[in-house]
Amino acid sequence: MDERLRIVIAKPGLDGHDRGAKFVARALRDAGHEVIYTGLRRTPEEIVRTVIDEDADFLGLSSLSGAHNFLIPKIIDLLISSGCGDVIVFAGGIIPEIDRPRLFSKGVRAIFGPGTSSTNMNDFILLTVERRESNSPVGCGEETDWRWN
Repeated sequence: MDERLRIVIAKPGLDGHDRGAKFVARALRDAGHEVIYTGLRRTPEEIVRTVIDEDADFLGLSSLSGAHNFLIPKIIDLLISSGCGDVIVFAGGIIPEIDRPRLFSKGVRAIFGPGTSSTNMNDFILLTVERRESNSPVGCGEETDWRWN
């Protein structure tokens, strides 16, 4: 990986807790990536606009409010309809195991829960970049059933 990756970290919906999102943003920044944190309470449209404006490679979505089954698929649909299906989407926060298969089927490539190490997140980023460089599909709108552990 020769160039810095651009990663947007966003808090969709009315969730006002951002400690985890800030931890992820700092960890990815400290790993050498360019991280853009959108702040709290962003709409799906605002998040997608930020991804486009920042020409982001990755989008990390943090959800603690229980609205992940609505907001994350909506954001992915907007990314795809905006021509950003190559953006790699990952999620974090409180997302129950029962909800994860649906999010993976919509294009989420990893879900990190509380206590995930920054090493684990960086390993995901590096493996995803390797997959992309070998022309393996990894974007949220690309046909694949691949996902991180």
